[in-house]
Amino acid sequence: MSSMLSLEDLPDALLAEIVKRITNTSDLKSISLVSKRLYTIEAEQRSSIRVGSDLCPAIDALSALCSRFPNLLEVEMDYSGWSFQWNLLEKHIFSLHFPVLRDLTLYIDDIRMGCLASCKNLMSLRLNSVSAIGSRGLLSVAVGCKNLTSLHIIKCKHIVGSDKWLEYIGSAGSLEELVVKNCKRISQYDLLKFGPGWMKLKKFEFKFKRSFNTYEPRDPCYVDNYQYGYDFCCESLKDVTLATIVTKPEIGLRCLLTKCKALERLCLHYVIGISDHDIITISQNCSNLRSISLSQEMLLCEIPGGTGVMARTPFTDDSLNALALRSHMLEAVELMFYGCAPDWSSEIAFTQDGLVTLLQCCPIRHLVLRGANFFDDEGMEALSSAQFLETLELMQCVAVTDVGMRFLAQSPCLKNLTLQMCYEVTDDGVCEVVRARDLESLTVESCNQISVEALQGAAKSVHYKVDCPSYYDRYKD
Repeated sequence: MSSMLSLEDLPDALLAEIVKRITNTSDLKSISLVSKRLYTIEAEQRSSIRVGSDLCPAIDALSALCSRFPNLLEVEMDYSGWSFQWNLLEKHIFSLHFPVLRDLTLYIDDIRMGCLASCKNLMSLRLNSVSAIGSRGLLSVAVGCKNLTSLHIIKCKHIVGSDKWLEYIGSAGSLEELVVKNCKRISQYDLLKFGPGWMKLKKFEFKFKRSFNTYEPRDPCYVDNYQYGYDFCCESLKDVTLATIVTKPEIGLRCLLTKCKALERLCLHYVIGISDHDIITISQNCSNLRSISLSQEMLLCEIPGGTGVMARTPFTDDSLNALALRSHMLEAVELMFYGCAPDWSSEIAFTQDGLVTLLQCCPIRHLVLRGANFFDDEGMEALSSAQFLETLELMQCVAVTDVGMRFLAQSPCLKNLTLQMCYEVTDDGVCEVVRARDLESLTVESCNQISVEALQGAAKSVHYKVDCPSYYDRYKD
Protein backbone atom coordinates (compact mmCIF):
# COMPACT_ATOMS: atom_id res chain seq x y z
CA MET A 1 0.00 0.00 0.00
CA SER A 2 1.61 3.26 -1.12
CA SER A 3 1.91 6.11 1.32
CA MET A 4 0.62 9.60 0.54
CA LEU A 5 3.10 12.48 0.50
CA SER A 6 2.03 15.71 2.15
CA LEU A 7 3.31 19.21 1.42
CA GLU A 8 5.44 19.05 4.55
CA ASP A 9 7.30 16.01 3.15
CA LEU A 10 8.65 17.94 0.16
CA PRO A 11 12.21 19.29 0.46
CA ASP A 12 12.77 23.04 0.71
CA ALA A 13 14.67 23.10 -2.59
CA LEU A 14 11.69 21.67 -4.47
CA LEU A 15 9.25 24.09 -2.82
CA ALA A 16 11.57 26.98 -3.68
CA GLU A 17 11.62 25.86 -7.32
CA ILE A 18 7.80 25.77 -7.34
CA VAL A 19 7.60 29.27 -5.88
CA LYS A 20 10.09 30.60 -8.46
CA ARG A 21 7.76 29.54 -11.28
CA ILE A 22 4.83 31.56 -9.89
CA THR A 23 5.01 35.11 -11.29
CA ASN A 24 1.60 36.54 -10.38
CA THR A 25 1.76 38.62 -7.19
CA SER A 26 -1.71 37.65 -5.97
CA ASP A 27 -0.87 33.96 -6.46
CA LEU A 28 2.30 34.40 -4.42
CA LYS A 29 0.30 36.01 -1.63
CA SER A 30 -2.16 33.12 -1.69
CA ILE A 31 0.46 30.39 -1.65
CA SER A 32 2.19 32.00 1.34
CA LEU A 33 -1.00 31.44 3.36
CA VAL A 34 -1.01 27.68 2.81
CA SER A 35 1.68 26.85 5.40
CA LYS A 36 4.39 28.42 7.48
CA ARG A 37 7.05 26.73 5.34
CA LEU A 38 5.66 28.22 2.13
CA TYR A 39 5.32 31.58 3.89
CA THR A 40 9.01 31.51 4.78
CA ILE A 41 10.20 30.17 1.43
CA GLU A 42 8.09 32.69 -0.53
CA ALA A 43 9.60 35.51 1.51
CA GLU A 44 13.11 34.25 0.87
CA GLN A 45 12.51 33.86 -2.87
CA ARG A 46 10.80 37.22 -3.46
CA SER A 47 13.23 39.37 -5.44
CA SER A 48 11.07 42.37 -6.38
CA ILE A 49 8.40 44.51 -4.78
CA ARG A 50 6.39 47.63 -5.55
CA VAL A 51 4.98 49.75 -2.74
CA GLY A 52 2.78 52.84 -2.85
CA SER A 53 0.94 55.32 -0.68
CA ASP A 54 -1.72 52.73 0.25
CA LEU A 55 0.81 51.41 2.79
CA CYS A 56 0.45 53.63 5.83
CA PRO A 57 2.12 54.58 8.11
CA ALA A 58 4.80 54.50 5.45
CA ILE A 59 7.93 54.02 7.54
CA ASP A 60 6.50 51.17 9.62
CA ALA A 61 4.97 49.44 6.61
CA LEU A 62 8.14 49.68 4.55
CA SER A 63 10.25 48.44 7.43
CA ALA A 64 7.97 45.44 7.97
CA LEU A 65 7.96 44.53 4.29
CA CYS A 66 11.70 44.79 3.94
CA SER A 67 12.22 42.68 7.06
CA ARG A 68 9.99 39.97 5.65
CA PHE A 69 11.67 39.97 2.22
CA PRO A 70 15.41 39.97 2.95
CA ASN A 71 16.62 39.19 -0.58
CA LEU A 72 14.99 41.98 -2.57
CA LEU A 73 16.87 42.90 -5.72
CA GLU A 74 14.29 45.28 -7.23
CA VAL A 75 12.26 47.87 -5.32
CA GLU A 76 9.84 50.47 -6.68
CA MET A 77 8.49 53.11 -4.28
CA ASP A 78 5.70 55.45 -5.38
CA TYR A 79 5.03 57.99 -2.62
CA SER A 80 4.65 61.12 -4.74
CA GLY A 81 2.96 63.83 -2.71
CA TRP A 82 4.21 62.43 0.62
CA SER A 83 6.79 63.80 3.01
CA PHE A 84 9.04 61.34 4.88
CA GLN A 85 11.22 61.36 7.94
CA TRP A 86 14.21 60.35 5.85
CA ASN A 87 16.51 59.94 8.83
CA LEU A 88 14.29 57.07 10.00
CA LEU A 89 14.10 55.59 6.53
CA GLU A 90 17.87 55.69 6.22
CA LYS A 91 18.36 54.06 9.63
CA HIS A 92 15.69 51.37 9.46
CA ILE A 93 15.44 50.46 5.81
CA PHE A 94 18.14 51.37 3.33
CA SER A 95 21.14 50.76 5.57
CA LEU A 96 19.77 47.61 7.22
CA HIS A 97 17.27 45.79 5.03
CA PHE A 98 18.52 46.21 1.47
CA PRO A 99 21.89 44.43 1.58
CA VAL A 100 21.62 43.05 -1.98
CA LEU A 101 19.45 45.71 -3.65
CA ARG A 102 20.37 46.22 -7.32
CA ASP A 103 17.41 48.05 -8.89
CA LEU A 104 15.60 51.02 -7.30
CA THR A 105 12.81 53.19 -8.72
CA LEU A 106 11.57 56.21 -6.76
CA TYR A 107 8.49 58.37 -7.34
CA ILE A 108 8.93 60.53 -4.25
CA ASP A 109 8.82 64.30 -3.72
CA ASP A 110 11.52 64.49 -1.07
CA ILE A 111 14.46 62.25 -0.29
CA ARG A 112 17.89 62.42 1.27
CA MET A 113 20.15 60.88 -1.33
CA GLY A 114 22.82 60.07 1.22
CA CYS A 115 20.76 57.11 2.40
CA LEU A 116 21.03 55.51 -1.04
CA ALA A 117 24.81 55.67 -1.04
CA SER A 118 24.81 52.85 1.51
CA CYS A 119 23.33 50.47 -1.11
CA LYS A 120 26.72 49.33 -2.36
CA ASN A 121 25.28 46.73 -4.74
CA LEU A 122 22.92 49.19 -6.44
CA MET A 123 23.17 48.80 -10.22
CA SER A 124 20.04 50.57 -11.50
CA LEU A 125 18.51 53.81 -10.18
CA ARG A 126 15.39 55.51 -11.59
CA LEU A 127 14.36 58.88 -10.15
CA ASN A 128 10.95 60.07 -11.31
CA SER A 129 9.54 63.44 -10.23
CA VAL A 130 11.81 63.54 -7.17
CA SER A 131 11.67 67.31 -6.90
CA ALA A 132 13.97 67.78 -3.89
CA ILE A 133 16.95 65.95 -5.35
CA GLY A 134 19.80 68.23 -6.33
CA SER A 135 23.13 67.77 -8.01
CA ARG A 136 24.97 67.28 -4.69
CA GLY A 137 22.72 64.38 -3.70
CA LEU A 138 23.17 62.72 -7.05
CA LEU A 139 26.93 63.12 -6.75
CA SER A 140 26.84 61.35 -3.36
CA VAL A 141 25.08 58.37 -4.97
CA ALA A 142 27.64 58.30 -7.78
CA VAL A 143 30.47 58.24 -5.24
CA GLY A 144 28.86 55.60 -2.99
CA CYS A 145 27.38 53.27 -5.61
CA LYS A 146 30.37 52.13 -7.64
CA ASN A 147 28.39 49.38 -9.40
CA LEU A 148 25.78 51.70 -10.90
CA THR A 149 25.24 50.77 -14.56
CA SER A 150 21.82 52.30 -15.27
CA LEU A 151 20.61 55.80 -14.35
CA HIS A 152 17.23 57.31 -15.28
CA ILE A 153 16.49 60.93 -14.30
CA ILE A 154 12.92 62.00 -15.10
CA LYS A 155 11.24 65.32 -14.21
CA CYS A 156 13.84 66.19 -11.57
CA LYS A 157 13.77 69.97 -11.76
CA HIS A 158 16.60 70.79 -9.34
CA ILE A 159 19.37 68.67 -10.86
CA VAL A 160 21.77 70.97 -12.71
CA GLY A 161 23.62 69.46 -15.64
CA SER A 162 26.55 71.88 -15.39
CA ASP A 163 27.47 70.64 -11.89
CA LYS A 164 30.13 67.99 -11.23
CA TRP A 165 27.98 64.87 -10.93
CA LEU A 166 27.84 64.22 -14.66
CA GLU A 167 31.59 64.55 -15.14
CA TYR A 168 32.24 62.31 -12.12
CA ILE A 169 29.96 59.53 -13.40
CA GLY A 170 31.52 59.87 -16.82
CA SER A 171 35.05 59.60 -15.47
CA ALA A 172 34.08 56.44 -13.53
CA GLY A 173 32.93 54.94 -16.82
CA SER A 174 30.54 52.38 -15.31
CA LEU A 175 27.20 53.47 -16.80
CA GLU A 176 25.79 51.43 -19.67
CA GLU A 177 22.39 53.15 -19.72
CA LEU A 178 21.64 56.87 -19.26
CA VAL A 179 18.15 58.35 -19.63
CA VAL A 180 17.40 62.05 -19.02
CA LYS A 181 13.82 63.16 -19.65
CA ASN A 182 12.10 66.49 -19.00
CA CYS A 183 14.78 67.88 -16.66
CA LYS A 184 14.74 71.57 -17.49
CA ARG A 185 18.18 72.34 -15.98
CA ILE A 186 20.07 69.68 -17.94
CA SER A 187 20.90 70.71 -21.50
CA GLN A 188 22.20 68.67 -24.42
CA TYR A 189 25.50 70.53 -24.08
CA ASP A 190 25.86 69.47 -20.44
CA LEU A 191 25.57 65.84 -21.50
CA LEU A 192 28.48 66.20 -23.87
CA LYS A 193 30.65 66.61 -20.75
CA PHE A 194 30.06 62.93 -20.00
CA GLY A 195 33.49 62.44 -21.54
CA PRO A 196 34.97 58.93 -21.24
CA GLY A 197 31.61 57.69 -19.98
CA TRP A 198 30.41 57.61 -23.58
CA MET A 199 32.80 54.75 -24.36
CA LYS A 200 30.87 52.18 -22.30
CA LEU A 201 27.36 53.58 -22.77
CA LYS A 202 25.03 51.25 -24.68
CA LYS A 203 21.70 53.08 -24.31
CA PHE A 204 21.15 56.85 -24.28
CA GLU A 205 17.93 58.84 -24.23
CA PHE A 206 17.50 62.59 -23.97
CA LYS A 207 14.13 64.33 -24.16
CA PHE A 208 12.50 67.61 -23.26
CA LYS A 209 8.79 67.97 -22.58
CA ARG A 210 6.88 68.52 -25.83
CA SER A 211 6.81 72.21 -26.76
CA PHE A 212 7.27 74.39 -29.78
CA ASN A 213 10.95 75.20 -30.11
CA THR A 214 11.63 78.81 -31.06
CA TYR A 215 15.08 79.31 -29.56
CA GLU A 216 18.42 79.12 -31.33
CA PRO A 217 20.78 76.45 -29.92
CA ARG A 218 24.15 77.63 -28.71
CA ASP A 219 26.93 75.48 -27.31
CA PRO A 220 28.83 77.66 -24.78
CA CYS A 221 32.07 75.99 -25.92
CA TYR A 222 31.52 76.66 -29.60
CA VAL A 223 34.02 78.88 -31.39
CA ASP A 224 32.97 80.63 -34.61
CA ASN A 225 34.96 79.98 -37.79
CA TYR A 226 36.72 76.99 -36.24
CA GLN A 227 36.38 73.43 -37.46
CA TYR A 228 34.44 71.90 -34.62
CA GLY A 229 34.16 68.42 -33.17
CA TYR A 230 33.57 66.66 -29.86
CA ASP A 231 36.48 64.54 -28.75
CA PHE A 232 34.84 61.42 -27.36
CA CYS A 233 34.15 57.88 -28.50
CA CYS A 234 30.72 56.24 -28.32
CA GLU A 235 31.17 53.17 -30.46
CA SER A 236 29.35 50.94 -27.96
CA LEU A 237 26.07 52.86 -28.27
CA LYS A 238 23.35 50.57 -29.63
CA ASP A 239 20.18 52.41 -28.60
CA VAL A 240 19.78 56.20 -29.05
CA THR A 241 16.69 58.37 -28.53
CA LEU A 242 16.71 62.13 -29.08
CA ALA A 243 13.42 63.98 -28.66
CA THR A 244 12.23 67.58 -28.83
CA ILE A 245 15.57 69.33 -29.16
CA VAL A 246 17.06 71.83 -31.60
CA THR A 247 20.43 71.15 -33.21
CA LYS A 248 22.75 72.66 -35.78
CA PRO A 249 25.17 70.88 -38.11
CA GLU A 250 28.28 71.14 -35.93
CA ILE A 251 27.01 71.32 -32.38
CA GLY A 252 25.02 69.46 -29.76
CA LEU A 253 23.89 65.85 -29.53
CA ARG A 254 23.57 65.67 -33.28
CA CYS A 255 27.23 64.62 -33.28
CA LEU A 256 26.21 61.22 -31.90
CA LEU A 257 24.69 60.34 -35.26
CA THR A 258 28.13 60.30 -36.87
CA LYS A 259 29.85 58.33 -34.09
CA CYS A 260 27.55 55.38 -33.21
CA LYS A 261 28.85 52.65 -35.48
CA ALA A 262 27.25 49.89 -33.36
CA LEU A 263 23.82 51.54 -33.51
CA GLU A 264 20.88 49.11 -33.65
CA ARG A 265 17.91 51.22 -32.54
CA LEU A 266 17.38 54.93 -33.35
CA CYS A 267 14.50 57.22 -32.32
CA LEU A 268 14.43 60.82 -33.56
CA HIS A 269 11.27 62.51 -32.33
CA TYR A 270 10.70 66.16 -33.24
CA VAL A 271 14.42 66.94 -33.49
CA ILE A 272 14.68 70.25 -35.30
CA GLY A 273 17.80 70.74 -37.40
CA ILE A 274 18.57 67.24 -38.65
CA SER A 275 18.15 66.42 -42.34
CA ASP A 276 18.48 63.71 -44.97
CA HIS A 277 22.25 64.03 -44.67
CA ASP A 278 22.12 62.66 -41.09
CA ILE A 279 20.04 59.62 -42.08
CA ILE A 280 22.30 58.96 -45.07
CA THR A 281 25.35 59.11 -42.79
CA ILE A 282 23.71 56.65 -40.39
CA SER A 283 22.91 54.25 -43.22
CA GLN A 284 26.55 54.39 -44.34
CA ASN A 285 28.09 53.94 -40.87
CA CYS A 286 25.62 51.69 -39.01
CA SER A 287 25.41 48.31 -40.71
CA ASN A 288 23.61 46.78 -37.69
CA LEU A 289 20.64 49.18 -37.68
CA ARG A 290 17.52 47.15 -36.87
CA SER A 291 14.94 49.73 -35.79
CA ILE A 292 14.24 53.36 -36.68
CA SER A 293 11.49 55.67 -35.41
CA LEU A 294 10.98 59.15 -36.86
CA SER A 295 8.45 61.70 -35.57
CA GLN A 296 8.14 64.82 -37.69
CA GLU A 297 6.15 68.03 -37.90
CA MET A 298 6.01 70.67 -40.59
CA LEU A 299 8.88 73.16 -40.72
CA LEU A 300 10.01 75.79 -43.20
CA CYS A 301 12.24 73.85 -45.60
CA GLU A 302 14.07 74.92 -48.73
CA ILE A 303 12.40 73.97 -52.00
CA PRO A 304 14.63 71.72 -54.17
CA GLY A 305 16.48 73.93 -56.61
CA GLY A 306 16.74 76.79 -54.13
CA THR A 307 13.67 78.63 -55.44
CA GLY A 308 12.25 79.40 -52.02
CA VAL A 309 10.89 77.75 -48.88
CA MET A 310 7.77 75.78 -48.07
CA ALA A 311 6.18 74.21 -45.01
CA ARG A 312 6.76 70.46 -45.01
CA THR A 313 8.41 67.72 -42.99
CA PRO A 314 12.23 67.77 -43.20
CA PHE A 315 13.07 64.22 -44.33
CA THR A 316 12.57 63.20 -47.96
CA ASP A 317 12.74 59.98 -49.96
CA ASP A 318 16.52 60.41 -50.02
CA SER A 319 16.51 59.11 -46.43
CA LEU A 320 14.27 56.14 -47.25
CA ASN A 321 16.32 55.25 -50.33
CA ALA A 322 19.58 55.38 -48.34
CA LEU A 323 18.13 53.02 -45.73
CA ALA A 324 16.78 50.72 -48.43
CA LEU A 325 20.18 50.59 -50.10
CA ARG A 326 22.36 49.88 -47.06
CA SER A 327 20.29 48.88 -43.97
CA HIS A 328 19.87 45.21 -44.76
CA MET A 329 19.04 44.26 -41.15
CA LEU A 330 16.26 46.84 -40.66
CA GLU A 331 13.26 45.07 -39.10
CA ALA A 332 11.19 47.81 -37.42
CA VAL A 333 10.12 51.14 -38.93
CA GLU A 334 7.94 53.77 -37.28
CA LEU A 335 6.98 56.95 -39.15
CA MET A 336 4.85 59.53 -37.31
CA PHE A 337 3.65 62.89 -38.62
CA TYR A 338 1.99 65.71 -36.72
CA GLY A 339 0.14 68.78 -37.98
CA CYS A 340 -0.16 67.67 -41.61
CA ALA A 341 -3.60 68.12 -43.16
CA PRO A 342 -5.23 64.83 -44.25
CA ASP A 343 -5.89 66.14 -47.78
CA TRP A 344 -2.45 67.74 -48.33
CA SER A 345 -0.04 64.87 -48.88
CA SER A 346 2.59 67.31 -50.19
CA GLU A 347 3.15 68.51 -46.62
CA ILE A 348 4.93 65.19 -45.97
CA ALA A 349 8.17 64.94 -47.93
CA PHE A 350 8.11 61.13 -47.89
CA THR A 351 6.22 59.53 -50.75
CA GLN A 352 4.52 56.21 -51.10
CA ASP A 353 7.09 55.11 -53.68
CA GLY A 354 9.92 55.77 -51.20
CA LEU A 355 8.21 53.73 -48.48
CA VAL A 356 7.47 50.86 -50.87
CA THR A 357 11.12 50.78 -51.93
CA LEU A 358 12.13 50.47 -48.27
CA LEU A 359 9.65 47.63 -47.73
CA GLN A 360 10.91 45.76 -50.78
CA CYS A 361 14.58 46.02 -49.87
CA CYS A 362 14.59 45.46 -46.08
CA PRO A 363 13.22 42.56 -43.97
CA ILE A 364 10.60 44.76 -42.25
CA ARG A 365 8.69 42.80 -39.59
CA HIS A 366 7.10 45.70 -37.71
CA LEU A 367 5.67 48.79 -39.46
CA VAL A 368 3.93 51.72 -37.76
CA LEU A 369 2.43 54.62 -39.73
CA ARG A 370 0.80 57.55 -37.92
CA GLY A 371 -0.72 60.45 -39.79
CA ALA A 372 0.73 59.17 -43.09
CA ASN A 373 -1.68 60.91 -45.47
CA PHE A 374 0.41 59.87 -48.50
CA PHE A 375 -0.27 56.17 -47.88
CA ASP A 376 -3.33 54.73 -49.63
CA ASP A 377 -4.73 51.49 -51.05
CA GLU A 378 -1.98 51.20 -53.65
CA GLY A 379 0.50 51.26 -50.82
CA MET A 380 -1.48 48.52 -49.09
CA GLU A 381 -1.23 46.44 -52.25
CA ALA A 382 2.55 46.77 -52.17
CA LEU A 383 2.50 46.06 -48.44
CA SER A 384 0.67 42.78 -49.01
CA SER A 385 3.73 41.36 -50.76
CA ALA A 386 6.13 42.20 -47.90
CA GLN A 387 7.52 38.75 -47.11
CA PHE A 388 8.45 39.34 -43.46
CA LEU A 389 5.77 41.74 -42.18
CA GLU A 390 4.23 40.41 -38.96
CA THR A 391 2.94 43.56 -37.21
CA LEU A 392 1.18 46.52 -38.84
CA GLU A 393 -0.14 49.60 -37.05
CA LEU A 394 -2.08 52.17 -39.07
CA MET A 395 -3.08 55.28 -37.15
CA GLN A 396 -4.80 58.24 -38.72
CA CYS A 397 -4.08 56.87 -42.19
CA VAL A 398 -7.18 58.40 -43.73
CA ALA A 399 -6.55 57.29 -47.34
CA VAL A 400 -6.71 53.57 -46.52
CA THR A 401 -10.08 51.96 -47.31
CA ASP A 402 -11.64 48.49 -47.48
CA VAL A 403 -9.90 47.98 -50.82
CA GLY A 404 -6.57 48.23 -49.01
CA MET A 405 -7.77 45.78 -46.36
CA ARG A 406 -8.57 43.23 -49.08
CA PHE A 407 -4.99 43.53 -50.34
CA LEU A 408 -3.71 43.16 -46.77
CA ALA A 409 -5.57 39.87 -46.45
CA GLN A 410 -2.95 38.43 -48.84
CA SER A 411 -0.02 39.37 -46.56
CA PRO A 412 1.81 36.07 -45.95
CA CYS A 413 3.04 36.56 -42.37
CA LEU A 414 0.73 39.16 -40.79
CA LYS A 415 -0.05 38.29 -37.15
CA ASN A 416 -0.81 41.59 -35.38
CA LEU A 417 -2.96 44.44 -36.72
CA THR A 418 -3.82 47.81 -35.18
CA LEU A 419 -6.25 50.31 -36.73
CA GLN A 420 -6.73 53.68 -35.08
CA MET A 421 -8.68 56.61 -36.51
CA CYS A 422 -8.85 54.93 -39.93
CA TYR A 423 -12.26 56.31 -40.77
CA GLU A 424 -12.63 54.77 -44.25
CA VAL A 425 -12.23 51.17 -43.09
CA THR A 426 -15.48 49.30 -42.33
CA ASP A 427 -16.55 45.94 -40.95
CA ASP A 428 -16.28 44.45 -44.43
CA GLY A 429 -12.61 45.38 -44.77
CA VAL A 430 -11.65 44.05 -41.35
CA CYS A 431 -13.53 40.81 -41.91
CA GLU A 432 -11.61 40.25 -45.15
CA VAL A 433 -8.34 40.24 -43.17
CA VAL A 434 -9.77 38.17 -40.32
CA ARG A 435 -11.03 35.43 -42.64
CA ALA A 436 -7.70 35.18 -44.46
CA ARG A 437 -5.25 35.54 -41.58
CA ASP A 438 -4.98 33.72 -38.24
CA LEU A 439 -4.30 36.87 -36.23
CA GLU A 440 -2.62 36.81 -32.83
CA SER A 441 -3.92 40.27 -31.92
CA LEU A 442 -6.32 42.85 -33.35
CA THR A 443 -6.70 46.37 -31.95
CA VAL A 444 -9.33 48.82 -33.20
CA GLU A 445 -9.70 52.28 -31.68
CA SER A 446 -11.78 55.24 -32.82
CA CYS A 447 -12.72 53.73 -36.20
CA ASN A 448 -16.36 54.78 -36.48
CA GLN A 449 -17.29 52.35 -39.28
CA ILE A 450 -16.03 49.26 -37.45
CA SER A 451 -18.32 47.65 -34.89
CA VAL A 452 -17.39 45.56 -31.90
CA GLU A 453 -19.68 42.78 -33.19
CA ALA A 454 -17.50 42.35 -36.27
CA LEU A 455 -14.49 41.63 -34.06
CA GLN A 456 -15.98 38.74 -32.11
CA GLY A 457 -13.48 35.87 -32.32
CA ALA A 458 -11.41 37.80 -34.86
CA ALA A 459 -8.08 37.09 -33.12
CA LYS A 460 -6.66 35.42 -30.06
CA SER A 461 -6.47 38.86 -28.43
CA VAL A 462 -8.99 41.58 -29.38
CA HIS A 463 -9.02 45.17 -28.10
CA TYR A 464 -11.78 47.59 -29.11
CA LYS A 465 -12.43 51.20 -28.08
CA VAL A 466 -14.92 53.67 -29.46
CA ASP A 467 -12.51 56.54 -28.88
CA CYS A 468 -8.86 57.04 -27.99
CA PRO A 469 -6.48 59.84 -26.91
CA SER A 470 -5.94 62.44 -29.59
CA TYR A 471 -2.86 62.10 -31.73
CA TYR A 472 -1.28 65.20 -30.20
CA ASP A 473 -2.10 64.29 -26.58
CA ARG A 474 -0.52 60.86 -26.96
CA TYR A 475 2.81 62.12 -28.27
CA LYS A 476 3.21 65.58 -26.81
CA ASP A 477 5.35 64.44 -23.83
